Amino acid sequence: MSINVGDNIPSVTLSIMGANGPEAVTTDSLFADKKVVLFAVPGAFTPGCSMTHLPGFVINADKFKAKGVDSIICTSVNDAFVMGAWGKDQNAEHLIMLADGNGDLAEALGLTLDASGFGMGKRSQRYAMIINNGVVQLLNVDAKGIDKSSAETILASL
Repeated sequence: MSINVGDNIPSVTLSIMGANGPEAVTTDSLFADKKVVLFAVPGAFTPGCSMTHLPGFVINADKFKAKGVDSIICTSVNDAFVMGAWGKDQNAEHLIMLADGNGDLAEALGLTLDASGFGMGKRSQRYAMIINNGVVQLLNVDAKGIDKSSAETILASL
């Protein structure tokens, strides 16, 4: 079952790339007392994610901040090394590149995707959320394409 508007983000420990390597971070610390935009992609460095989805949030980061968003978080079922490298490659220094290496967050949210047919195993569905103090205010999931979870769509919803 998928998370819904009004639900709390589950408590999960994930990782980000720090100065000295991967660092543990909890969803509790990322979302408590903050307004956050969280978006997920099926895979770092994949074409749609690299050419359309992530760049929209990078380009519009200042607009999100102007609308009161404390942080923009990009997550994928990839490790911290990959997420860190992808963030650097995409000039995403204003975003938090959150590694969901084992798919724990995707699973806890009920938003997994079986990409085994493409040789990618279990991944996260493509989605975007607006989260206020750990509570989901908006949840947009894309079955195909990047329309519902695009930066422009989420920005218009703020």
